[in-house]
Amino acid sequence: MKGFAMTGPNKVAWIEKEKPKAGPRDAIIKPTALAPCSSDIHTVWEGGIDLQGEIRILGHEAIGIVDEVGNEVTDFKPGDKVIVPAITPNWSAKASQCGLHQHADCMLGGYQFTFIRDGSMAEYFLVNDADANLAIQPDDMSDEAALMLTDMVTTGFSGAENANIQIGDDVVVIGIGPVGLNAVAGAALRGAGKLFAVGSRPDCINIAKTYGATDIINYKKGDIVEQVLEATDGKGADAVVIAGGNSETFAQAIQMAKPGSTISNINYFGVQNYKSAGDILPIPRDAWGAGMAHKTITGGLCPGGRVRMEQLVNVVEAGRFDPSLLITHRFKGLEKVEDALYLMKDKPRDLIKPMVTL
Repeated sequence: MKGFAMTGPNKVAWIEKEKPKAGPRDAIIKPTALAPCSSDIHTVWEGGIDLQGEIRILGHEAIGIVDEVGNEVTDFKPGDKVIVPAITPNWSAKASQCGLHQHADCMLGGYQFTFIRDGSMAEYFLVNDADANLAIQPDDMSDEAALMLTDMVTTGFSGAENANIQIGDDVVVIGIGPVGLNAVAGAALRGAGKLFAVGSRPDCINIAKTYGATDIINYKKGDIVEQVLEATDGKGADAVVIAGGNSETFAQAIQMAKPGSTISNINYFGVQNYKSAGDILPIPRDAWGAGMAHKTITGGLCPGGRVRMEQLVNVVEAGRFDPSLLITHRFKGLEKVEDALYLMKDKPRDLIKPMVTL
């Protein structure tokens, strides 16, 4: 089969590889739609994953048709149209049984695609623990909506969930790319009062408002901490979700949060290049009350697995929000995956999320 792979630091190429074979609990999926992710960019060009010379296929956002299942798979069969979450853990691992499936077998081990084995940017790809990691795509759900559930929606929603948002809270979402936009939607669904979205691109601002943002904080028009404090009468936010930015952004999130708040990070703080050792994320001493401000700082890899996907399907099917609005660029044919990936790398101003239909 053909696949699009990372062949080395800062290098990608099309490769030929043997089609994967299903183990007893596995499924082989033929993708019907794919989306490149900023995490693929981190992996290839920012040293996000050190493959130690191994060539591995990229991609972790996919929907598709079941091609083959192992002899212990009971709930799925060839021909089923399925949603494949980006996080597909080993559900029998101790960490999974302790409620940390994202870290099954090792830290971030639930993120199997590319990190542990080949990803989804290929004619076929393998999904482990198929009964626990696949979800049926409803017949009336668009491919655009289903594809966004796999990573963008579950990641954005988890930012809002981890922020412990209560009804009426003042909430800030920093960064309104596709993940941040879903954090806005998740915060609104959890009952945020004032909901501040930090960003500057017009298309993203329009969708942020559609998803429930009440106020836009434009970082090009002044310090975002000062803007949030002014808008909250100096009190600060009850919850802050970090969905973009850098180490300075991390500090700003703490500065704009009030005592008793939660700062929830879903941003990938990657190294700037392959040889870099990475940055130290600063905690400003005064803003943290010299360590005594009762500000909770948390961060986590998004939830995955079948139940999570089925829950998100229910949200969309109930008409609570429309994730298909995130798709701004469309491509057709597996060979266009390369173009879509470079589009994510270059990030033109009108881009939110590209989609490749096979």
